[in-house]
Amino acid sequence: MHHDELPPADEPRSFDPAWRSREVTQGLARTPHRWQLRATGLDDEGMAQPFVGVAHTFGEVSPCSQSLMPQVQAAKLGIEVGGGTAREFSTISVSDVLSQQHDGMRYSLMSREVIADSVELVMRAQRYDALVGIGACDKTIPGLLMAMVRLNLPSLFLHGGQMLVGWHKGQQVNPLRLFEGVGQVQSGQMTQQELEDMGRDIVTTAGACPGQFSSGTAGSIAEVLGFSPLGSSGIPAAFSVRQAVARQAAQQLMRNLHAGGRPLPRELVTRKGLENAVAVVAATGGSTNATLHLPALAHEAGIRFTLQDMQEILRRTPTLASLMPGGPHVPYELHRIGGIPVVLKALLRGGFLHGDVPTFSGESLHDALAGVAEPDGTIVRSHEEPFRATGGLVVLRGNLAPDGAVIKIAGLATLVHEGPARVFESEAQAVQAIESRAYDEGDVIVIRNEGPQGGPGMREMLSVTSAIVGHGRGQSVALVTDGRFSGGTRGLCIGHVSPEAAQGGPIALVRNGDRIRIDANTGTIDWLLDEAEIAQRQRQWQPLPRPARLRGIDEKYARLVGSAHQGAVTHSGG
Repeated sequence: MHHDELPPADEPRSFDPAWRSREVTQGLARTPHRWQLRATGLDDEGMAQPFVGVAHTFGEVSPCSQSLMPQVQAAKLGIEVGGGTAREFSTISVSDVLSQQHDGMRYSLMSREVIADSVELVMRAQRYDALVGIGACDKTIPGLLMAMVRLNLPSLFLHGGQMLVGWHKGQQVNPLRLFEGVGQVQSGQMTQQELEDMGRDIVTTAGACPGQFSSGTAGSIAEVLGFSPLGSSGIPAAFSVRQAVARQAAQQLMRNLHAGGRPLPRELVTRKGLENAVAVVAATGGSTNATLHLPALAHEAGIRFTLQDMQEILRRTPTLASLMPGGPHVPYELHRIGGIPVVLKALLRGGFLHGDVPTFSGESLHDALAGVAEPDGTIVRSHEEPFRATGGLVVLRGNLAPDGAVIKIAGLATLVHEGPARVFESEAQAVQAIESRAYDEGDVIVIRNEGPQGGPGMREMLSVTSAIVGHGRGQSVALVTDGRFSGGTRGLCIGHVSPEAAQGGPIALVRNGDRIRIDANTGTIDWLLDEAEIAQRQRQWQPLPRPARLRGIDEKYARLVGSAHQGAVTHSGG
């Protein structure tokens, strides 16, 4: 096997005591290499040990990234204590909050690919033997996990943790309220100064947004798949115990490495593992972004896993955790009663999980959950008394979305909506109309040309959806888009409509006044138009001209990216 080749997904890699890093450290021809390694501070003993890359997204881009460095240092210490040589390097992060409602949001999903590519590049070029990835913001987590699966080297992911929830006027206030407060100001329910005061009051610590939003959902996925220690993702960023967890986990990685390197990422990302991950997303009311990231992870392992594969799992899995935005509780409260493992144990008892998959420690999931606490009945319920009989996400299919679309039903009071379409060719157009409240009760707002190719970049629309909720219309107005939503989105919001408008999908043909029916009970999204009229529109359809020639990352991404229902991936896969 050539040094740069990886074994297929079903062939475990064997680890020779002569680590692959010795391609850099051993032999006459590597004398210049040893000179440069010594210049980094290594001695002969350090060069004789396996090299472990420690990739992180620390920086000042967002509070998510600012909490990471103590954990990076703790993980490096664990590697050294465990008989390895830590090699730290950084990659990028994009704030999903600061890029909202302007052109910068197109680069959020793109950053996932850049993170995966950049980590792969360093690991291959430097010939490191194992990988620790540390991140907390929305796209940093799947990006790091994708790199791990692509490389198929012994790997550990550490979630950086969430910020603590702030207080305003004697009440806990989740930052999601700020987005919805914009709509309340627009509708006269509060003043701009009152909203600004709230924003100042609820500032607490560094860390990711506190809720089962995209970051919290991805952390849960990392746990159940076996990339992270069970119970680690819900510990708040500010808690010192995170450093102890990072050190202990890094030492476990070294034990795994010295014992042969297992479990390897492609032993974790199997069909059983992916089904478990979908079940956790469903049971916790997780983010719709999971339906992008899980197919992308599967793609790295050479497994085809699409919205259609997730549909039945989401339908049969009960909602067991009442977490923001679908419920009142935050992951820190879940952590206090035992964390994600409490949910996993309840799912396993109900027969909703495969227990014969490996965890990060090497134990089977069944064995690892044996001593976990029982549900408390408030934050987490048993499978016999769920908050909802089905999961928090539903895949919709129909003539408006032949390849599928996604809606989060956690927290929704109504699951059926039918109304006239009010069509916008971009998010920017829709923002203007919504800010001026130029839409009516019962409307189905359609925002198109925001898919992976059409954006390019598939913008999320938390500001738009939150404004609708803030106007008091979250249950009476639907929003349908080929773009995506934040993990904090709630309301009648249907995203990831596939095929997207840029590919000539049916959403490109909808006109103002066309009636659309959404039924999350049956999992359908129907465009109530005569088939002959649809065929006529298809013959007449022409894609919108781009405002300018794409350059740089926009051009490369638009050329390579695939459909949302397959994970919006940019290469041919594992």
